[in-house]
Amino acid sequence: MILLLGASGYLGRAFAGELRRRGQAFIPLKRRVFDYTRFDFLFDYLRRTKPVFLINAANYCGQAASGSEGQREQAMAANAVLPQMIARVCQMTKTPWGHVSSGCIYSGCKILEDGRERVEKDLTRPEIRKLFVEDAESLQGFTEEDAPNFSFHNPPCSFYSGTKALAEEAIREISADGCYLWRMRMPFNEKDETCNLLRHPPESVDDAVNSLSHREDCVKACLDLWESRAPFGIYNVTNPGAAAVRDILQGLAKVAPGHGANVPAYTASPLQIPRANCILDVSKLQRCGIKIRPVNQALEESLAGLQAALRGGRRSDPQ
Repeated sequence: MILLLGASGYLGRAFAGELRRRGQAFIPLKRRVFDYTRFDFLFDYLRRTKPVFLINAANYCGQAASGSEGQREQAMAANAVLPQMIARVCQMTKTPWGHVSSGCIYSGCKILEDGRERVEKDLTRPEIRKLFVEDAESLQGFTEEDAPNFSFHNPPCSFYSGTKALAEEAIREISADGCYLWRMRMPFNEKDETCNLLRHPPESVDDAVNSLSHREDCVKACLDLWESRAPFGIYNVTNPGAAAVRDILQGLAKVAPGHGANVPAYTASPLQIPRANCILDVSKLQRCGIKIRPVNQALEESLAGLQAALRGGRRSDPQ
């Protein structure tokens, strides 16, 4: 039996759906029913139920970056404190587990120039966009071995990114030998639902290049790692390749006219809140035999699917 925390969230629902598709027995825990943020509750529950695996898909985005102090406290509790507590409980009960992390702890990419490699942190620069169009292969992603460069230890960063980096740091210290850290990035799919990047892109955008994660593709990859008993550790779980924000918005504007989609006008003005724009390397994932669609293919098929969903007036959000 598998234990799923955060089962009602955007990623948690995808994990639940994929587990059902695979015929895996699992228990979806929702905080409003069972307060798994309490150490004593979770520790006792794991001792009694003895799950073969635990998935932590709990996450808080909200307005942590620019919101009130209370919202930041919620982000810290959900994104940093809770994973640390889960790590200790899983270590004490010898429960293997997987934690949904984020690639937002990086900014930039590696660029190959004249046989040398350098790190470029600002992917909004016009020359980077030009290079991406002319020679995308020269923009290389960060690997799992690269230290995060967009965190509280490496400011400036968003508050959200800082909390996600803190969680990884704590987990590696406590239960690195029994945990998968799955780094996803700006999830999207073809469904008309809240939190889908294609349906509700950020209100403020910049002309950057990013790695992206098709929600269902990447959830499948996470479970494939567990089922194949791949080595525990950190895995970048994004669709191979990268995509430009401008191109995504232009494609979305074509498929969603008249449906009230929140498609912001492109602006190149500087953002007040630091935003993580980055490219991640997925070679480690691929070396484990995990197959996943290229990002351009996933985007094209998702935009077509979203267009069909909008025309049909179907929404996928839970009631």
